[in-house]
Amino acid sequence: MSKPFVWALLILSALVVQSGRLRGSETTASNDVPVARARVIIDNDFGGDPDGLFQLAHHLLSPSIEIRGIIGSHNYPDGFYGHAGSSENACATVNELLTVMNLVGKVPVYQGANERIGQAGNAVGSEAARFIVREAMKEDTKTPLYIACGAGLTDLASAWLMEPQIAKRIRLVWIGGHEHEGIASPPPGGQQVEYNLGIDIKAAQAIFNQSEIPIWQVPRDAYRQALVSDAELRNRMNEQGRLAGFLLSRLREMKKQANRSLGETYILGDSPLVLLTALQSSWEPDPSSSSYTNMPTPRITAGALYENNPQGRRMRVYTHLDTRLMFEDFYAKVGLFDRHAEIKK
Repeated sequence: MSKPFVWALLILSALVVQSGRLRGSETTASNDVPVARARVIIDNDFGGDPDGLFQLAHHLLSPSIEIRGIIGSHNYPDGFYGHAGSSENACATVNELLTVMNLVGKVPVYQGANERIGQAGNAVGSEAARFIVREAMKEDTKTPLYIACGAGLTDLASAWLMEPQIAKRIRLVWIGGHEHEGIASPPPGGQQVEYNLGIDIKAAQAIFNQSEIPIWQVPRDAYRQALVSDAELRNRMNEQGRLAGFLLSRLREMKKQANRSLGETYILGDSPLVLLTALQSSWEPDPSSSSYTNMPTPRITAGALYENNPQGRRMRVYTHLDTRLMFEDFYAKVGLFDRHAEIKK
């Protein structure tokens, strides 16, 4: 039996185990599949930038985490290059990917709110926010719970406003926020209000300014390191494969809608969510190959600026990401998945 076939079987068995965990079954992993070391709730605006689909596929192929649920959250009201910005559209896009991966009905998908937190700072009720509270408040597990968010913070902020005790039970890994002064400079022509932060500034204020939720932040200067070229993607991903073909087609579609004005590279900026949760070191689990600075959590102003807060709780701000590990693992897992799908035909 060839090594690629063996590894394809291992990837498939990992998905079976993952699916069993998500259903709450008693499926037991084989000796070759890692035991899940963390629970993860994935929250993203999947109806927008396709980098979220690349991240979600990668997470679903990673057996060292237990995906407890996927949240389809809202984007800006006018959407992203022709895609509706609603949470309904985000959930529909998630289900398209789950169909490609034969995981429909095996992975819980929760719809997020369709509006921002109001000026009064009150929670926006959604099934996603209620799910976060239920999962965080579970008493029958001590497995760490990460909220891996690649969009606005509406649903997490709403969950915290509904039940502040979740702050002691979760860790937020967030792709969002602009550069911190003294650490990095904005990109040329960069917008003052970073994209994900701007989706719901009030929600970010609730998380940063009011809550005690531990934060691992991947700001704009860090997530822009997740840069790949079109040629690299075509060379490393078999376009004839079921999963690779789906992901590449979504990226091509978006670039076409952008009138092919984005050059020959793309930032898969949500992929660090996988690096920092699933690809932690074997001993003393931690994202040991990436670098961060530990600093007091700043306050976020109404204008979406950082305000120094020396008394704030400590947070991680990632400054360097191990993109080699992140992307090599992604290419390998997608390739193994597609090769096994081809073998099964």
